[in-house]
Amino acid sequence: MPMDTATYEALGLHLPPTKTPKSDPKASYVPPEGDKQYNPCADASPGEDVPVGLVTQVKDWSESIIFPATYRDIYIYTPANLDQVSEAPSLAFFNDGAGYVDAKGPVRAAKVIDSLIHAGEIPPTVGVFVNPGQPIDKDAAMLVGQRSFEYDSVTPTFINFINEEILPLVEKHLGRALSTDPAQRLICGMSSGGICAFTAAWHSPQSFGLVLSHCGSFTNIRGGNNFPYLVRNREAKPIKVFFQSGKQDLNVSFGNWAIANQDMAAALEYSGYDYKFVFGEGTHSLRHGGAIFADSLRWLFGKTGESSS
Repeated sequence: MPMDTATYEALGLHLPPTKTPKSDPKASYVPPEGDKQYNPCADASPGEDVPVGLVTQVKDWSESIIFPATYRDIYIYTPANLDQVSEAPSLAFFNDGAGYVDAKGPVRAAKVIDSLIHAGEIPPTVGVFVNPGQPIDKDAAMLVGQRSFEYDSVTPTFINFINEEILPLVEKHLGRALSTDPAQRLICGMSSGGICAFTAAWHSPQSFGLVLSHCGSFTNIRGGNNFPYLVRNREAKPIKVFFQSGKQDLNVSFGNWAIANQDMAAALEYSGYDYKFVFGEGTHSLRHGGAIFADSLRWLFGKTGESSS
């Protein structure tokens, strides 16, 4: 079936400009039918006794050399009482960062991390929420889908961007180093951001040993459909993977997201990865991922467990 404008925009792909009616800013959001049963997890509403971390925004950051002539917002979450912790903090890195850190969104990641740190279920963890770049040249923005270029490319470019440009910025902001233990470093994303998370760990498992993918785009956009084959035919990487999809995930000319994620699960199983796959009823959204977000972090940061389909 052909893709509509909303689907192109969700994937960050180029679409010729068309005239579309402006949405009513006063209209309330109504989730798709398949997502109505999914709500933010209980840990996204911490009690008054839970210390609240600080989220700092770096607005319109434009100093990248790897992705030149772009600007993006970055949000850095610093857990409460970090100055009282002697060991280097763990790291959770989020693609499409604003959507994950949004305090009224489907995930509310900072609030969940507050809850889990307070409960002792994950270690003190710094959250780094990075938006995809926007071309400074507005004409270039019409020619290049920057988000797709950054996230869907199955090359080491994005992990180099994280290691060489973003994390030094974060450590300077914190005034201390982050943990270098890959078992204490998570990368997460939705859709193209989900395959980007896996690609980053695939190319540099020493940088990220934990992957969280929501409705990952393991489809034929920029070669991501090759990952099931690569997983089956390369020595297993030392990474732990939690990923999620749903029966009503995207089904468009680039592929079927539900089937692609099931193929990835079968490939990870075949090659002996430590993984967990949760397949629900939902659509191509973060609502199911948000509903199981706390459990995802518990499993990833916890002891190695059995794989699950």
